[in-house]
Amino acid sequence: MVDASEMAEARARMIAMRFGGKSTSTGGKGTVRRKKKAASRSSAAQTDVKLSAALKKLGATNIPGIEEVNFFKEDGKVIHFVNPKVQASIAANTYIISGHSETKPLQELLPSIVSQLGVNDFSQLQQVAQQAAAGGVGAVPAVDDDDDDVPDLVDGNFEEVSEA
Repeated sequence: MVDASEMAEARARMIAMRFGGKSTSTGGKGTVRRKKKAASRSSAAQTDVKLSAALKKLGATNIPGIEEVNFFKEDGKVIHFVNPKVQASIAANTYIISGHSETKPLQELLPSIVSQLGVNDFSQLQQVAQQAAAGGVGAVPAVDDDDDDVPDLVDGNFEEVSEA
């Protein structure tokens, strides 16, 4: 049959092919040779895919027609988004705002942002007005607190007071 030298030679060839010999194929018999390393996707693309999958699970829907979004920070600055993409999941009480943002001081957005200010933000607005009055540089027009349209409350008959 087969002598010992041929058997040893066949085993050596088999070991060389199986464990890193001259073979460039990655699989077994009949597989295609790998010509180049497959490029992996960037981490930013993977993050976007994971984020969109998470939003899909939440059931977030797009809300069209929002022109601007403002986040008021405690230090008096505002994170301002112009024409953002807004998504909401009412059931999860989650709102997603994405797009280009700018962090600006409250003074830069003042004339148009007054209607969006809350109770805490009015104290910041008063501080800005005091600084503008004291410094004079970068003066911001003071908010008109006169309530000329609303008359003072009067005891008695209101019709008599209005006729006078």
